[in-house]
Amino acid sequence: MCACVVLVVGMVAAINLAVPMLAASALHPSASALIWIVDTYVVFFACLVIPGGAAGDRFGRKGILVAGLVLFAVGAALSTVAPNVPFLLGSRAITGIGAAAVLPNTLAVLLHAVPAERKGVTIATWASMTGIGGVVGNVGGGAVLSGGSWRWLFAAAVPVSLVLAALVARITPVSARHDRRIDVPGAILLVGASVALLLGIVEGPEAGWGSPLVLTGFACAAVLFAVWTLVELKTKHPLLDPRLFRVPALRSASLGMTAIFFGMFALFYVNASFLQYGKGFSVLLTGLGIIPLTIPVIAGARQVGRLVQRIGLDAVIAIAFVFVGGGLIGLSTSDASTPYAVYAAWLVATGIGVTLALPTLSGAISGSLPPAQAGVGAGLQATTREFGSALGVAVIGTVLTGRFVSGLPPDLRASHDPHTVAQALAAAPGRAPEVISAFVSSTSTALRVIGISVLVLGALVVLQSRLSRSP
Repeated sequence: MCACVVLVVGMVAAINLAVPMLAASALHPSASALIWIVDTYVVFFACLVIPGGAAGDRFGRKGILVAGLVLFAVGAALSTVAPNVPFLLGSRAITGIGAAAVLPNTLAVLLHAVPAERKGVTIATWASMTGIGGVVGNVGGGAVLSGGSWRWLFAAAVPVSLVLAALVARITPVSARHDRRIDVPGAILLVGASVALLLGIVEGPEAGWGSPLVLTGFACAAVLFAVWTLVELKTKHPLLDPRLFRVPALRSASLGMTAIFFGMFALFYVNASFLQYGKGFSVLLTGLGIIPLTIPVIAGARQVGRLVQRIGLDAVIAIAFVFVGGGLIGLSTSDASTPYAVYAAWLVATGIGVTLALPTLSGAISGSLPPAQAGVGAGLQATTREFGSALGVAVIGTVLTGRFVSGLPPDLRASHDPHTVAQALAAAPGRAPEVISAFVSSTSTALRVIGISVLVLGALVVLQSRLSRSP
C-alpha cells in the first residue's frame, strides 16, 4: 500500500523536474501550458479521489485499487507517446483518474487489515508516505530524466504500476462493502469548478488579469462551487457533504492540510527549475538536491504523536506552520551564489514543519469520521492534499511568470515577449546571464509570496482550532 502511495504522489513531484525539458521540447508549450501539464493530473486526482474512495466502499476496495493502477499505467503509456500538448493533457487526465482510484483505497485497505491498537501508527506511516512520495518522485524522476528525454519519466511509470497491480491482486485482503452511491453530478461539478478556478489563476499573466478568459474563469468557478454546494446539500449520498465541515476539528485540519501541500508542492515546482537554471545542476543532481527535506520526515514521523500528547495539538500545528513558512521564506533568500549547504539547511527546516503537520492533521481528519466512511475520509485527506498541491503550483507558477517577464530587459521583452526561460534563451542565446538573473529574482519573489501565505493560513488554522474549543 505504501508503494502505491509513493507512486501516485511521486508523479505529482517528478513532473516538475521535467519542466525545463518540456519547455525546450518539440511540443513548444507556453508558460501556462507548462503549469497545466503539471496541474491537469493533480486536478483530476484531487477532485475524483473522494468518488474513488466511495467506489471502493461500494464495489470493493481491492478491485478499485487494481483498476486504478491499470488506468494509471494506460495514462502514463499514452503520455509517453504524446505528439502535442492537448494529447499530453488528456493523457495526464487519465493518469490522474487512475491515481484518484488508488490513493484513498490504500488507507481504507490498511485500516481494514490492521488491528485496532495499530491503527494510529498505520495512519502516521501512511501519511508519511505521502510526504516521502514527493521526495521519491524528485529523486527517482531525476534518475530517469537523466536519460535525456521527458518521455522516459512516463515510460518508467508503466511497468511499476503494472507490477504493483499484480502484487495488490495477489496479497491484498478483500474487505466488506458498503452500499454507498457515487455522486456523479457532484464529481463533475467539482472538477468543473476547480478547472475554472485554476484557469483564471494560470492564464492571468499571459492573457491579462482583466481579460474575458480570466474573468470568465473566476466567474464560472464561483457559480460552479455555489451550485456544487447546493447539489451536495440536497443529495441523499453526496460526494462530500458540506455539513461535515460543521465539525471544527475536521474543518481546521482540512484547511491545514491544504495549506501545507500548497507550500510544499509550490516549492517542488520552482525548486527543479531554480537548481537547473540558477545553479547549473544536472537533472539528476536536482532530484537529489531535495533529499534534505526528507531527513526530518524519515527520522521523526513516528515521534510526532508523543509530541502532540506532551504539548498539545494546537502547539504542534503552530510550530509546523512556522517551520514550513519560515523555511520557504529562508529559501527565497537564495540566489546563484548561495552555497548549497545553506539552501539545504532551509530545506531541512521546511521538512521539520512537514513532518510535524502530516500525521497530526491526518489523524485529526480520520478521527472525525466513522469507520464505515473510511474510504471517504481518506478521500477527503487526499482531496485537501492534491487541491492544495494544484493551487500551490498554479499560484507560484503565475507569480513566477509575471515577475520573470517584468524582470527581463525591456528590449528583449518588446521584441520577443518570452514567458519562459526556454523561450527567452532561444530568442536571445547571447544574453543568458540577464535571462537567468531575471529568473532567479522571480524565484525569490515567488517563494516569499508562498511562504508568507503559508504563515497566514497557519495562523488561521490555529485560531480556528482554538476558538472551536473556547466556551
